[in-house]
Amino acid sequence: MATSLFKDRRDAGRQLAEVVSGVVTDPDACVLGLPRGGIPVAYEIALRLGLPLDFLNLRKLGVPWQPELAMGAVGEDGVPHLDSERVTAMAITPTQIRSVKDRELRVIQARGTRYRSQCPPLDVQGRTAILVDDGIATGATVDLAIEQVKRAGAHAIVLAVPVAPAEARDRYDDLVDHFVCLHEPWTFHCVGAWYEDFGEVSDDDVCRLLRDASERG
Repeated sequence: MATSLFKDRRDAGRQLAEVVSGVVTDPDACVLGLPRGGIPVAYEIALRLGLPLDFLNLRKLGVPWQPELAMGAVGEDGVPHLDSERVTAMAITPTQIRSVKDRELRVIQARGTRYRSQCPPLDVQGRTAILVDDGIATGATVDLAIEQVKRAGAHAIVLAVPVAPAEARDRYDDLVDHFVCLHEPWTFHCVGAWYEDFGEVSDDDVCRLLRDASERG
């Protein structure tokens, strides 16, 4: 295993911002972080580029007996987007899916209420949307984020992450206008392995960053 690439998410965001700044030329672009871990990364990009910051309120749907392994994702509309091959291969039942979905929707609703008190929603119609997370593992939430931003009418989509498996580029080069990834290792076990500090990002942390970005205008 290689040594850690990033001190923490803020450090990863600063490194990523240097590359994104050479890709994005739209002065009306906006930065959209995926809660919670993607928000500190996205904050640094928004700060460096002088762009507004928002979030996409999504949650991974974890396999019931292996929650860290995604079987899909869900957003505020409550419609689950499932990895049908994984669901079939692991014999996950509709009842199990519904139970996980309902639990994650409660988290989404609570976070939406709290986060929106700090950050009014941005309209991405006709703009370049910079989607940011702290890394890609299965890609379930990122895939849903791309779909939602496309439906919202973004003019272009830039997906920016500090680290992702090497095979991710073939997938996302076809789904977005620009895929910016600092490190694409062939041996990839989990996102947190590439950070010295990958501690949990709290709701308080997210609210503070969203409030600061909103106050900066």
